[in-house]
Amino acid sequence: MPNLYQPYLDFALDTARRAGALIREKTHTAHKIDKKGRINLVTEVDRASEELIFSAIRKAYPDHSVLGEEQGKVSGQESSCRWIVDPLDGTTNFASSYPCYCVSIAFELNGTVVVGVVYDPTRDEAFYAVKGGGAFLNGEPIHVSSQDNLEDALLVTGFPYDIAANPDIHLGMFSDLIVKARGLRRDGSAAIDLCYIACGRFDAYWELGLSPWDVAAGNLIVTEAGGTVSDFFGKEHNLLYRDIVATNGKMHPAIMQACEKYHEALRRSPYYVKVGERDRQ
Repeated sequence: MPNLYQPYLDFALDTARRAGALIREKTHTAHKIDKKGRINLVTEVDRASEELIFSAIRKAYPDHSVLGEEQGKVSGQESSCRWIVDPLDGTTNFASSYPCYCVSIAFELNGTVVVGVVYDPTRDEAFYAVKGGGAFLNGEPIHVSSQDNLEDALLVTGFPYDIAANPDIHLGMFSDLIVKARGLRRDGSAAIDLCYIACGRFDAYWELGLSPWDVAAGNLIVTEAGGTVSDFFGKEHNLLYRDIVATNGKMHPAIMQACEKYHEALRRSPYYVKVGERDRQ
């Protein structure tokens, strides 16, 4: 594990666990629930968790930039060091007492995520990775599955909050793959879905309508566990993209084949963000 990144990892783990403890304490209390959209929820616990994390970053690294789900971009100046934070990924689950939610913290250096931490307070599971140093769950190395047959695979996906306005791609992919795979889940936390790919609980994952804080930490954890992360076109994933496919690597061709049917619809959709090579397609 590169010593250069160890202090950032230690900080992210400690901060994620403290935010997770705050969330756990509030699990069985009444919540003040606001709406950011028709079904996009935010609670006072989201905001309290984010404030805990942001305050810790401001104290430890006052010159670093921060990007979070609730407060957006917060920094005194542009920095080559950036923290990308989802203080409570799976808010709808949390608000309904469904135990599938987490804290996600990533550290980006010069545009590359080099530390990723995802903490699940319901199971006390801390997934983490350092670029070039492997992926871990509570201190033990983790690896993606070896499954290479779609018929025997367990898949997972997610739907964006505006699925009612743009249902075709989401439901089409779901319908195409649910009849071919052993099973297909929809758990409601992108960060946990990615970590479950990393430790072999799932074999492949795809989703549209995501934001950087949803996937920044999980992407690194998957790749360091030996998996593959791309966009729907098979290109290297960029945090600005809103489409993602993450697999154990062996399942990637099968999911890419399923994606091909929806390439044109995706290009016309609000989920298609042109970045770099995609500008020239």
